[in-house]
Amino acid sequence: MKTKNKKRVVNIFLVTIIFSILTWLGVEEYKENNLKEENYRIQNVSTNVSNSYEIEKEEIQKEYPKEEVDLEYKGYDVIAKLEIPKINLETYVLKTYSNEALKISVVRFWGAKPNTAGNFCIAGHNFKNKNMFHDLKDLSIGDNIWVVDNNVGKVEYEIYNIYKVLPEDVSCLSQETNNKKEVTLITCTNDSKERIIVKAKEKE
Repeated sequence: MKTKNKKRVVNIFLVTIIFSILTWLGVEEYKENNLKEENYRIQNVSTNVSNSYEIEKEEIQKEYPKEEVDLEYKGYDVIAKLEIPKINLETYVLKTYSNEALKISVVRFWGAKPNTAGNFCIAGHNFKNKNMFHDLKDLSIGDNIWVVDNNVGKVEYEIYNIYKVLPEDVSCLSQETNNKKEVTLITCTNDSKERIIVKAKEKE
C-alpha cells in the first residue's frame, strides 16, 4: 500500500515538473514571437519614415529646365517671364506694381515670388497689345501656362479655375495653397465692371 502511494506521489511530482517545463517553454515561445512581431513593426515604421524622408528630399531637390530671363524690359525690372501657348502669349512680368508699369507689360501684383510655394499673382490690362492680357478670356480649364525665372527655372502650371469677380473682391489673392505653387492671372472685362480671374497650379 505504501509503495503504491509512493509511486502515486512520484507520478504526480513528475507530471507537475513536466507541466511546469511545458508552461515555461510556452511562455518563452510567446515572448519570442511577440518580440519578433514588435521588431517587425519597428522595422516597418522605420522604413515608412525613411521612405517619407526620401520623398520629401526628392521634392526639395526637384530640378526644372533652366532658361535665362532678361532682368530688364523697357527700363523696368523683370521678375519672371510668362508663356501661354494657347493664346500665343509670351510676356515679361515686371517686378514692381505701378500704373505706369501696367502700361508697359503685366506686373507682379501680390503674393509669392515666382515658382515658389504660395500664390504668385500677376495683373495686366486687357489691351490688345501682344504682351497684355486681352485674350485671357479665351483660356479654358486644363490649359497650360509656364512661368520662367532665373532662380528656380521653367515651371509648368495647369489652369483649374476661371471666374469673374467684382473689383473689390480680392479673395483670389489668398496665399492658402497648402504649400504648393500656384499662379493667379488678373485682368479686366471689356467694360471694366468685373475682373477675370485665371487660377493655375503646378502640373503634376
